[in-house]
Amino acid sequence: MTDTPMPTKDRLIQTAANLFRTRGYHGVGLADVLTEAKAPKGSLYHHFPNGKSDLAMASATWASDEMLRLIAASFDGADTFEDGATTLCYKLAKLFDITGWDTCPIANTLFEGPDNDAFRAHAEHIYEGWINEVLDHAERLGLAEGEAKAKAENVFILIQGGWMLARARRNSDVLRNLRSMI
Repeated sequence: MTDTPMPTKDRLIQTAANLFRTRGYHGVGLADVLTEAKAPKGSLYHHFPNGKSDLAMASATWASDEMLRLIAASFDGADTFEDGATTLCYKLAKLFDITGWDTCPIANTLFEGPDNDAFRAHAEHIYEGWINEVLDHAERLGLAEGEAKAKAENVFILIQGGWMLARARRNSDVLRNLRSMI
């Protein structure tokens, strides 16, 4: 049985997400993406008519979808909010170790890119989605609405700050230890 090749559009998105995450928006040229994705030049503008900015938005969405899956997997089966949050911290620490101390792919793509309202609005939409995913699990696990909202936002803030500190220290234990602050 052979693996079916990934569609060109998906290869472009995932390649761009990885390159933007590691090099930042301005550190990546379209030729870099095409070469890494092994995609023909015309395919980029076929799938992303506005070029790099469309590709950045799509790659940020793809990275966000991966984070949403990670959050859901962390809280699914948890008996308490704290159990789910602890699992999330451990999963993020493992991801941190795998990626080698990289930055948040959303921040590196949308905040390091051109200063425009569309990028900022997309980043806000993505981050609100993460908060709402945690909020839904918090409420499902019995937290009252106000407490659930506060905890969901706290988790987001801790993760973002924890990731930066772990990056500076090159130590994923920073992320594992966030559970005591949740």
